[in-house]
Amino acid sequence: MDREIASKERGRSQIWNILKYVIIIAILGAAFYFGRNALRRTGTMNDFFISVVEKGDIQNTLTATGIVKPSYEREINAPVNTEIKNVILPKGTVVKSGQLIMNLDQEFTKLEYERLKDELELKENNIGKLNLQYDKDLKDLDYTDQIKALTLSQLRAQVKDQERLVEIGGATDEELEQAKLKLEVAEIEKLMLENNLDYTRNANVKEKRNLELEFTIQQKRLQELKRKLNETEVRAPLDGVITWILEDVGRTVSQGEPLVRIADLNSYVIEASTSDRNTEKINVGMPVNVRINRSTLTGTISSVLPAVENNTVKFIVELDDNSDEILRPNMRAEVFLITDQKSNTLRVKNGAAFNGATSLDVFVIDGDRAVKTRITKGLSNSDYVEITSPNIREGQRVIISETEDYDHLNEFKINKK
Repeated sequence: MDREIASKERGRSQIWNILKYVIIIAILGAAFYFGRNALRRTGTMNDFFISVVEKGDIQNTLTATGIVKPSYEREINAPVNTEIKNVILPKGTVVKSGQLIMNLDQEFTKLEYERLKDELELKENNIGKLNLQYDKDLKDLDYTDQIKALTLSQLRAQVKDQERLVEIGGATDEELEQAKLKLEVAEIEKLMLENNLDYTRNANVKEKRNLELEFTIQQKRLQELKRKLNETEVRAPLDGVITWILEDVGRTVSQGEPLVRIADLNSYVIEASTSDRNTEKINVGMPVNVRINRSTLTGTISSVLPAVENNTVKFIVELDDNSDEILRPNMRAEVFLITDQKSNTLRVKNGAAFNGATSLDVFVIDGDRAVKTRITKGLSNSDYVEITSPNIREGQRVIISETEDYDHLNEFKINKK
């Protein structure tokens, strides 16, 4: 019996010890809660960011990031298969139109140019020779035709003589028929000769035209190769800056491979990107504000790229002032796409207090008190929030910073210092 009573007593003692700890923790928690509430019933102006409600314009915006890009960039490609001989100007150099940037090896292109030049000269000689041959053949056929015409005249005279002889009995009918047959054969031969002359004349004209076209094509190929030979001296096609250059001296490059990119620094665009969730809201012609450092520029979306990469959609912004002095290549910019806007509406500066739902509680300054007030938000952007609630008036002051420590209060006292 003694052992059973001792066991019960130990159990009661353990339960009592646990209850003591629970009561102590509850008392400390309550003391902390009510103590915090008591301490947080006052605040100072320096603890908060406060904004005055005003009337003005506001825009609803989507945010995007952007990079300043030259509106015009020219790429120079290798004119032929060759290698880089030497690079004269590095990346970042400001160049003038016609300024030499790099040299490519010309040896193979020169040999090819000389070969084509010799072929063209040979073709020109052959054309001259063929023209002489054509003229000779035409003249020979013409002379043969003239001879055949004389022969016909002679045969016609013979037929007339035979007809007179038959009338006086000096020739037989058979001899007359023979003379007429020779005349008919000669007339057919004359027709064949004239037909051959016409065909040869027309064929020669077309053959000459074909030879002239071949010569012209060869001549254009030579001119093109001459141009490519000149382009082995890579020169700036416009005033600008070298934004990229292939600097590997001795490297073999293929025809069409990029060598240099030169940007025109007189005008710029913004290459921007935003989440693909905003794709349906982005349209060509949409107004845009671009913030660079502390300056804001206006513009419109000129094009939207169809491809989506890494869950982002890209678009190009044409600036209203694309030559503003603050613009520099590859500068980063904040881009705000204007989806809606209002004029002469109540607005207050944006802050942490406005994170959340459209309808929310904020603290409005009333004398030396901050009073919790339910408001409704309208349009918003990174700078301002529209307040559509009728219980907020122009000139009132609103705490726009975080007030988490006071959210349990309906109002609290606020001191100036």
